[in-house]
Amino acid sequence: MRMTRSTAWLLLFAGLSALAGCSTGNIPNTDVADNSENREVLEFVERYRHAVERRRVGEILTLVSERFFDDNGTIQTEDDRDYDQLREELGRFEELLDVRYEMRYRRVTFRSDRVLVDFTYTASFKIATPTGDRWETRLRDNRIELVRESGEFRIISGI
Repeated sequence: MRMTRSTAWLLLFAGLSALAGCSTGNIPNTDVADNSENREVLEFVERYRHAVERRRVGEILTLVSERFFDDNGTIQTEDDRDYDQLREELGRFEELLDVRYEMRYRRVTFRSDRVLVDFTYTASFKIATPTGDRWETRLRDNRIELVRESGEFRIISGI
């Protein structure tokens, strides 16, 4: 039996559609593969993001490991922070009038001892100044590193 050109195209299209339907795709609005492990990680990081927007220091600290240490990606030690320094810095959240914190998740990488979450963020915050309130915005790539402690994720670096 001889196949017509239109029948061949139809079969090719149907086959490609079936293959596309089998792929997992990405979690919506991310570049991260959609699977249960990645969803669990991003749900945790979203808890952090929402706590930042609400300026809830206590809530943020419950998501951070007491072993937290961040060298800010530099070799200088002056900008390194541990848990106590982070807690002190977060105390300045009270000075902010409003915060908007958006994260575009790029990649989740599982290592033996931690999970790396690469993302691009836009942080906008409203501050009071002697000349009036003003918004400041920062756009950067970053990485949050997570560890499991007592079965729960905790941030060990990257905020």
